This record gives sequence, C-alpha cells and structure tokens, in this order.
Amino acid sequence: MPVNSAIAPPAVSKRAADIVELAPVYKLVEQDFVAVNALIPKQLTSDVDLVEEIGHHIIESGGKRLRPLMVLLAANCCGYPGDDHIRLAAIIEFLHTATLLHDDVVDRSDLRRGRTTANAIWGNAPSVLVGDFLYSRAFQLMVEMHNMDIMAILSDATNTIAEGEVMQLANVGNRNVNEKQYMEVIRCKTALLFQAATHTAAVLACDETTTIAALRDFGLHFGLAYQLVDDWLDYAGDSEVMGKNVGADLAEGKLTLPLIHALAQTSGRNVARIDKALAGKSSTCLDDIINIVRDSGALDYTRSAARTQTELAITCLEVLPDSDYRNAMETLTHFCVARLS
Repeated sequence: MPVNSAIAPPAVSKRAADIVELAPVYKLVEQDFVAVNALIPKQLTSDVDLVEEIGHHIIESGGKRLRPLMVLLAANCCGYPGDDHIRLAAIIEFLHTATLLHDDVVDRSDLRRGRTTANAIWGNAPSVLVGDFLYSRAFQLMVEMHNMDIMAILSDATNTIAEGEVMQLANVGNRNVNEKQYMEVIRCKTALLFQAATHTAAVLACDETTTIAALRDFGLHFGLAYQLVDDWLDYAGDSEVMGKNVGADLAEGKLTLPLIHALAQTSGRNVARIDKALAGKSSTCLDDIINIVRDSGALDYTRSAARTQTELAITCLEVLPDSDYRNAMETLTHFCVARLS
C-alpha cells in the first residue's frame, strides 16, 4: 500500500540523496505512516471551514516529517506491539505544525518549505488561532491515550518550547548573546520536540530505564545537531535547497552560532557592519556578512559543533539492541549532518 502524498517521504536534493538514501527508512515504517496519515485529516475536522483550510495548507506543505518518523522508529525499536504510537506520531506532528504557524507570524515569514506561509495568505490572526486549535487537538489526543507519563512529558515540552521562542524573541538584535545562551534557546525551541518524540515513544513502548534514557538523549542531541545545521545553512546554503530565504535569521535580527562566533573573532569595521545589519534587520548586506562569517572561521566552527552533537546522538543508540529500526535512526542522523556538505 503506497504512502499517501500528504505524509510521504519528501523529495530531497540530489546532493543529499547521493550521500544518504532515506527511502528505506520510510519504507521500514510505511504501514505506520499510512495509519498516521489516515488519522491526521480525521483530527483536522472542524465546523469552521477556515480551520480546516489553514490546517491542511500547512500539514500538506511537505517537509521530511522527521518528528513523527522518529516516534514510529523509536516505538518499533522497542518492540511496541500496540497502535498508540500512531496517535502519538500525529500528536507530535500537530504540536510541530502549531509551532510553525506561530513562528511564521512572529518572524513575519512569507516562505516555508518553498511555499507561501499561511500568515501571508490568510493573515496573522487566523494563523495564530489555527495554531491554537492544533495545540488543543493534540492535547485531546493525549487524553485519549490515558497515559499520564506521556502527557507530563509533552505538556512540559510544549511549555518549554514556548519559553524558548520568547527567549529568542527577547534576544532579537542583542549582539551580546553568547554561545551558552544560544544553545539553551535551540535546546528549548527545537531540540526539545525531537527529544519529546523519542522519549514518549520509549515510555509508551517499554519500561527499561536505560533504553528510555538513551532514546530521550538521542532525540535531544539529534535536535541540537539539526538546528545547528539549519543555522549553518542560513549563511552557507541556498534558498532552493532550504525552502526559505537565505539570510532569514539576519533579516530577523537573530544571532545564531555563525554570527555569535564571527563577532567573537572579528573586530572594528566588521563588527560595525554586523551591528548595523542586526539593528536594521536587513539581509541587503548579506554577501558582506557572509564573507565576514566565512573569514572568521564561524562556518567551520558551527559545522564542527553540529558534528559533535551528531556523534553524541549516535553514541546514545549504542546501548540499544541491534535492529533495522536502530540502524534507521542512525541513518537519519547521518542524513542530518550530510546537509553540511
């Protein structure tokens, strides 16, 4: 049975596909994905047409669907025999989609995954409210699982994710943000949902504390690596591959690791140029800033940090029994770092 296109394995760039072939990973849990995809539209139903319209727009906008994929792989890695992992994967996808809707409003983004954002089409207010709808629907699904441990993990995670977004917003234009503060922001706003995906799947599937801890920590390190790569790509990638505008972080006044390291390694006129770009929230001088970042060694530094987190993630998997599912999670981790090529 083919995987429905709404949650099918995405088309990846040829460069990435040459390094790591993800099709076998998705194939491994194909039937689970079919079930997840059948559940999502059922849970997007609403008496308000605009809710369904916006919800479907972003749910069906593509992406690698890594978070629900991780739920399915982690649960199967633990030999889970039931079907609650299907509901859990849908919950994680709804939570992620809600954060995307809210993020695009906060960042005033008009492009996501190569498509026009919901806020650019329908406006900010409908996008925020549909994001709220997806959050509340996710918690309705949690209640149906009757598992307080999972609900505790996910409620704590969503609260911390919100804190991370506020921290990032508060730091906009602040050139004094340091690496430790940056790492805490990306832990909260990005890595935590990856962690919650693998952690809750492990809690659902087994009661072995070593396995649960390993999968929890795997998700954390994978998420940190994933965000570090994204931040590297914002200065070293291209819009067609990324599905968003290069230099978006600079245009939003965000200090990510490449810029933080560049500021620490440069001085004088170059610092003034970076300060001006941050204050103006503009990417018009992006080429100049990219040259400063590159000359400072910041791209290499960020690449190294991402690879360190990747190695930590793979190390976490070593305590798990050998299986196709564990190997698939390692493949996903290599795919993450392969984007640095």
